[in-house]
Amino acid sequence: MNQAALVFGAIFGFLAIIFGAFGAHLLKKKLSSEQLQGFETGVKYQMYHAILLLVLGFQFNAIETIDVYIIYAIIIGTILFSFSIYGLVISSANNKTLKFLGPITPLGGLFLVFGWGMLIWKFLFNF
Repeated sequence: MNQAALVFGAIFGFLAIIFGAFGAHLLKKKLSSEQLQGFETGVKYQMYHAILLLVLGFQFNAIETIDVYIIYAIIIGTILFSFSIYGLVISSANNKTLKFLGPITPLGGLFLVFGWGMLIWKFLFNF
């Protein structure tokens, strides 16, 4: 069992529900449909990776290095990807776009790709 994966998975799931409700109820009136769709993308990716972390947390141990790398790549990727989207959407709705967040979103996506890639590697070569 990997405690970091379980804790972050639970936190990400908890926050995805809150942010999803926030977007559906409070931001719906403030955001354009394109902005709302972007916000929902952040929430979906956050929830998908929350579930993945919970599954991995019960399956992985903290002994194998690749397990630790996979989990931290997913955690870092989710934070960078989803939370930068939230910041971009909310700031643009207030006409104060935080442009420095723009390059952070693809960096988060890259961490997620690395996490999934290492997971594939583990399944192919470590079992």
